[in-house]
Amino acid sequence: MKIRKKMKLFDILVYGIAILLILIVGYPLVLVLSNSVSSPDMVASGKVLLFPKGFTLDGYKAVFSDDSILMGYANTIFYTAAKTAVALMITLPAGYALSKNNVPGNKFILAMFMVTMYFSGGLIPTFLQIQKYGLYNSRAAIILLGAFSMYNCIICRSFFSAIPHELEEAAEIDGCSPMRTFLQIILPLSKPLLGVMVLYVAVAQWNAYMDCLIYIQDDIKQSLQVVLRRILFLSQSASLMEDAGEYAAVMADREALLRYSAMVVSSVPLLVVYPFLQKYFDKGVMIGSVKG
Repeated sequence: MKIRKKMKLFDILVYGIAILLILIVGYPLVLVLSNSVSSPDMVASGKVLLFPKGFTLDGYKAVFSDDSILMGYANTIFYTAAKTAVALMITLPAGYALSKNNVPGNKFILAMFMVTMYFSGGLIPTFLQIQKYGLYNSRAAIILLGAFSMYNCIICRSFFSAIPHELEEAAEIDGCSPMRTFLQIILPLSKPLLGVMVLYVAVAQWNAYMDCLIYIQDDIKQSLQVVLRRILFLSQSASLMEDAGEYAAVMADREALLRYSAMVVSSVPLLVVYPFLQKYFDKGVMIGSVKG
């Protein structure tokens, strides 16, 4: 009886903490969604606390009619898709090669790669390097910069090391080259790893804005996050000018509504993609956690 009571108390505690965490995480999401479909006056006055007030879709109409937001949206989709593809093409073969002990200089190469996790040249040397290579103000700078991550490479290496070596030996006996073995045998068995890598790289790039802010000068090439940042600053500037006249106050209300609507629109792709990758993510995130 005492054990059952302890278990019940423990279950109550766990459920209580889980509910508290759901409220902490869920309330801001619901608040942003409610603000995006509420009246600009209600949003600006802070009267929207949970549910929408003065329902309107003007914010979404403004988002999809704003050329800068649509262009930023298209750029972000392009940067995310291209960088994810490049990162997979670089990281997966590197992790596979480092998982093979018979590769000459394996430990030395791995040690050199590990150094990059703790030491870097910094922002100014990186900027000068990008400029020297002629990548400044080009989309290639966003795609190539940070495409290789040693942390992701270690995850790949751990996953490939757990694949039975007998599969590769059988493929070699059948006449498969190392590249063909990797493409036709190893990769089809690596769906959990691919799900984790796609999610890590895509989410990081989708939410990134510093690279575009530093290395991109043309507005037509800016990402959605930079556009949202500009809208936020415009909203703050307009709110400071409310005393200057009624037009400034109206613009402040509009920018606030536009900001919340753009936040919802920018989050939709990740919310749509995540359920399809979750089953692979649950398996892949445990890579290397148990050593047999």
